[in-house]
Amino acid sequence: MADIDDPENTIIMTLKDGDVIIKLLPDVAPKHVERMKTLAREGAYDNVAFHRVIDGFMAQTGDVQNANMENDYNPGRAGTGGSSYPDLPAEFSKVPHARGSLGAARSANPNSANSQFFINFSDNDFLNGQYTVYGQVISGMAHVDNIAKGEPPANPDRMISVKVAADA
Repeated sequence: MADIDDPENTIIMTLKDGDVIIKLLPDVAPKHVERMKTLAREGAYDNVAFHRVIDGFMAQTGDVQNANMENDYNPGRAGTGGSSYPDLPAEFSKVPHARGSLGAARSANPNSANSQFFINFSDNDFLNGQYTVYGQVISGMAHVDNIAKGEPPANPDRMISVKVAADA
Protein backbone atom coordinates (compact mmCIF):
# COMPACT_ATOMS: atom_id res chain seq x y z
CA MET A 1 0.00 0.00 0.00
CA ALA A 2 1.12 3.53 -0.71
CA ASP A 3 2.57 5.71 2.00
CA ILE A 4 -0.20 7.96 3.28
CA ASP A 5 1.19 11.34 4.28
CA ASP A 6 -2.18 13.07 4.93
CA PRO A 7 -4.73 10.54 6.25
CA GLU A 8 -7.44 13.20 6.59
CA ASN A 9 -7.24 13.86 2.84
CA THR A 10 -6.79 10.28 1.62
CA ILE A 11 -9.53 7.87 0.57
CA ILE A 12 -9.30 4.08 0.80
CA MET A 13 -11.69 2.58 -1.75
CA THR A 14 -12.03 -1.19 -1.50
CA LEU A 15 -12.83 -2.94 -4.78
CA LYS A 16 -13.20 -6.68 -5.54
CA ASP A 17 -9.47 -6.97 -6.28
CA GLY A 18 -8.15 -4.85 -3.41
CA ASP A 19 -7.70 -1.32 -2.13
CA VAL A 20 -7.36 1.82 -4.22
CA ILE A 21 -5.68 4.71 -2.40
CA ILE A 22 -6.73 8.18 -3.55
CA LYS A 23 -4.94 11.32 -2.48
CA LEU A 24 -7.48 14.16 -2.32
CA LEU A 25 -6.57 17.69 -3.39
CA PRO A 26 -8.13 20.08 -0.84
CA ASP A 27 -5.99 23.00 -2.04
CA VAL A 28 -7.38 22.55 -5.58
CA ALA A 29 -11.06 21.71 -4.98
CA PRO A 30 -11.95 22.09 -1.29
CA LYS A 31 -15.74 21.76 -1.69
CA HIS A 32 -15.49 18.55 -3.74
CA VAL A 33 -12.97 17.06 -1.30
CA GLU A 34 -15.21 17.92 1.66
CA ARG A 35 -18.25 16.33 -0.07
CA MET A 36 -16.38 13.11 -0.78
CA LYS A 37 -15.17 12.86 2.82
CA THR A 38 -18.69 13.58 4.16
CA LEU A 39 -20.29 10.88 2.01
CA ALA A 40 -17.49 8.41 2.79
CA ARG A 41 -17.91 9.01 6.51
CA GLU A 42 -21.67 8.45 6.20
CA GLY A 43 -21.04 5.14 4.39
CA ALA A 44 -23.01 6.50 1.43
CA TYR A 45 -20.51 5.23 -1.17
CA ASP A 46 -20.41 1.66 0.21
CA ASN A 47 -21.84 -0.87 -2.31
CA VAL A 48 -22.40 1.78 -5.01
CA ALA A 49 -22.05 0.43 -8.56
CA PHE A 50 -19.72 1.57 -11.31
CA HIS A 51 -22.58 2.32 -13.69
CA ARG A 52 -20.64 3.68 -16.67
CA VAL A 53 -17.23 2.21 -17.50
CA ILE A 54 -15.70 2.98 -20.88
CA ASP A 55 -12.53 1.06 -21.77
CA GLY A 56 -9.59 3.41 -22.30
CA PHE A 57 -11.56 6.39 -20.97
CA MET A 58 -12.96 6.25 -17.43
CA ALA A 59 -14.97 4.44 -14.73
CA GLN A 60 -17.91 6.39 -13.28
CA THR A 61 -19.62 5.75 -9.95
CA GLY A 62 -20.98 7.61 -6.93
CA ASP A 63 -24.74 7.73 -7.54
CA VAL A 64 -25.62 7.18 -3.88
CA GLN A 65 -29.33 7.69 -4.63
CA ASN A 66 -29.88 5.00 -7.32
CA ALA A 67 -26.80 2.78 -7.54
CA ASN A 68 -26.41 1.18 -4.09
CA MET A 69 -26.38 -2.50 -5.01
CA GLU A 70 -27.57 -3.51 -1.52
CA ASN A 71 -30.38 -0.94 -1.17
CA ASP A 72 -32.97 -0.26 -3.89
CA TYR A 73 -30.48 -0.67 -6.75
CA ASN A 74 -32.03 0.55 -9.98
CA PRO A 75 -29.78 -0.10 -13.00
CA GLY A 76 -32.08 1.93 -15.22
CA ARG A 77 -31.73 4.98 -12.98
CA ALA A 78 -28.08 4.50 -11.95
CA GLY A 79 -26.15 7.58 -12.97
CA THR A 80 -29.12 9.94 -12.72
CA GLY A 81 -28.97 10.72 -9.01
CA GLY A 82 -26.83 12.42 -6.45
CA SER A 83 -26.97 12.77 -2.69
CA SER A 84 -29.22 14.62 -0.26
CA TYR A 85 -26.79 17.56 -0.36
CA PRO A 86 -26.98 20.49 -2.79
CA ASP A 87 -24.97 20.49 -6.01
CA LEU A 88 -21.44 21.89 -5.91
CA PRO A 89 -20.01 24.84 -7.83
CA ALA A 90 -17.31 23.99 -10.35
CA GLU A 91 -13.76 24.17 -8.99
CA PHE A 92 -11.81 24.10 -12.25
CA SER A 93 -8.03 24.18 -12.06
CA LYS A 94 -4.89 23.56 -14.08
CA VAL A 95 -4.62 20.00 -12.68
CA PRO A 96 -4.89 17.71 -15.73
CA HIS A 97 -7.24 14.78 -16.20
CA ALA A 98 -4.30 12.35 -16.15
CA ARG A 99 -4.43 8.59 -15.71
CA GLY A 100 -5.75 7.88 -12.21
CA SER A 101 -7.16 11.34 -11.61
CA LEU A 102 -10.53 11.70 -9.92
CA GLY A 103 -13.00 13.95 -11.72
CA ALA A 104 -16.40 15.24 -10.66
CA ALA A 105 -19.19 13.92 -12.88
CA ARG A 106 -21.92 16.42 -13.73
CA SER A 107 -24.63 17.29 -16.22
CA ALA A 108 -24.21 19.95 -18.92
CA ASN A 109 -24.38 22.55 -16.14
CA PRO A 110 -20.81 23.07 -14.83
CA ASN A 111 -22.22 23.68 -11.33
CA SER A 112 -24.18 20.41 -11.10
CA ALA A 113 -21.61 18.02 -9.59
CA ASN A 114 -22.90 16.30 -6.47
CA SER A 115 -21.79 12.80 -5.43
CA GLN A 116 -20.80 11.13 -8.70
CA PHE A 117 -17.21 10.94 -9.86
CA PHE A 118 -15.02 9.15 -12.35
CA ILE A 119 -11.49 7.78 -12.39
CA ASN A 120 -9.60 8.28 -15.65
CA PHE A 121 -8.09 5.15 -17.25
CA SER A 122 -5.83 7.30 -19.42
CA ASP A 123 -4.72 10.90 -19.90
CA ASN A 124 -7.94 12.62 -21.01
CA ASP A 125 -6.64 16.12 -21.71
CA PHE A 126 -9.82 17.05 -23.61
CA LEU A 127 -11.56 17.19 -20.19
CA ASN A 128 -9.07 19.72 -18.77
CA GLY A 129 -10.75 22.89 -17.51
CA GLN A 130 -14.23 21.43 -18.05
CA TYR A 131 -14.57 19.03 -15.11
CA THR A 132 -13.29 19.48 -11.56
CA VAL A 133 -10.28 17.31 -10.63
CA TYR A 134 -10.09 16.64 -6.90
CA GLY A 135 -8.01 13.54 -6.37
CA GLN A 136 -5.34 11.20 -7.73
CA VAL A 137 -4.97 7.43 -7.37
CA ILE A 138 -1.59 6.81 -5.73
CA SER A 139 -1.92 3.03 -5.32
CA GLY A 140 -4.15 0.29 -6.72
CA MET A 141 -4.75 1.61 -10.24
CA ALA A 142 -4.53 -1.98 -11.53
CA HIS A 143 -7.69 -2.70 -9.51
CA VAL A 144 -9.44 0.21 -11.26
CA ASP A 145 -8.31 -1.16 -14.63
CA ASN A 146 -10.12 -4.44 -13.78
CA ILE A 147 -13.56 -2.85 -13.22
CA ALA A 148 -16.22 -4.44 -15.46
CA LYS A 149 -16.77 -2.37 -18.62
CA GLY A 150 -20.09 -1.25 -20.10
CA GLU A 151 -22.73 1.49 -20.17
CA PRO A 152 -24.03 -0.04 -17.94
CA PRO A 153 -21.90 -3.13 -17.37
CA ALA A 154 -23.88 -6.40 -17.57
CA ASN A 155 -22.55 -7.36 -14.12
CA PRO A 156 -21.34 -4.11 -12.57
CA ASP A 157 -18.59 -3.91 -10.03
CA ARG A 158 -19.07 -1.81 -6.92
CA MET A 159 -17.16 0.15 -4.36
CA ILE A 160 -17.30 -2.34 -1.49
CA SER A 161 -16.33 0.37 0.96
CA VAL A 162 -15.01 3.91 0.87
CA LYS A 163 -13.30 5.35 3.93
CA VAL A 164 -11.26 8.38 4.88
CA ALA A 165 -7.84 6.96 5.83
CA ALA A 166 -7.88 8.89 9.12
CA ASP A 167 -10.93 6.82 10.14
CA ALA A 168 -9.72 3.44 8.90
